[in-house]
Order: sequence, then C-alpha cells, then structure tokens
Amino acid sequence: MRLKIYFENVQDKHKTGFALRRLVRRAVRATLAFENLEKSAEVSVTFTDNEGIRAINRAHRDIDAPTDVLSFPLFEESVDGVVMLGDIVLSLERCAAQAQEFGHSFARECAFLTVHSTLHLLGYDHVTSEEDERDMRARQTKIVAKMGLGIKEKDK
Repeated sequence: MRLKIYFENVQDKHKTGFALRRLVRRAVRATLAFENLEKSAEVSVTFTDNEGIRAINRAHRDIDAPTDVLSFPLFEESVDGVVMLGDIVLSLERCAAQAQEFGHSFARECAFLTVHSTLHLLGYDHVTSEEDERDMRARQTKIVAKMGLGIKEKDK
C-alpha cells in the first residue's frame, strides 16, 4: 500500500516538524493496516489551533466551539485505484491541553486523535449508538497500543 499525506500548517503555537508529521503518518498507516485497507490512499492533514478549528466547526457543523479533531470523509477511488480518504483537521493547541489533562504525552494524544479521525474517514461513527462508540473506542485503543503508545494500567 502506498500512502500519500498532504500536510498543511495554519497555526503557530506548536512545532510541526518532521517528528510530528512522521507520527501522524504512522498513525494513519497503522489504522489502515489494522482495517486491512490494501489499496493506495491519500489523506489531507491540517494542523490548526483552537480558533481555527472553532471556525471550521462553526462553518461545517454549526457548532460554535473548538474541538480536538474534525474528519471530513471522502472515500472516493480515482481512476488509478488510489482511494482519497478525506481530510483530517487537528487542533494542536487542544491536543496539548488534553495530553496534560489526561497525563500522557503530546505525541500519544496526537496519535490517538489521528487514529480516531482516520477511523471516521473509513466510515466509523461513535455518535450513532453506544455499541458503535464501544467498537470505535476498542479499535482506537488496539491501534494506539500496536504503535507502542498505549496507556499502561498503572497510568489509568
């Protein structure tokens, strides 16, 4: 499987260097592997801050509040067989705050949110029912653990 990720940074509160882009790539790739997507895929990832994600949330979901991550699924196959999965918008400001709140690393939180968003791009939705929420949460936990970023029992 070939994976192409288009990155855009529209914030200046957190560094978005090679390490962060590599982590996001690993999280998307781990999710696609876990879900057995063997086709080549493309994803767009935008790094923003709370103000930026709030504006997008307001414009696209009529929710006037910041959130941690937004997913805009496309899942369209091009003529050359590449699946265009859609767009991920990640608030790095919110990611840092949640990492501190939950007592784990910024990297772990970014990976978790990227996995969460990628699952949405693949059609999963935790809002539809409690069963779907449990299923999506279990998938996220397994994928992040396979990446070596799971939460240890003593940390819970």
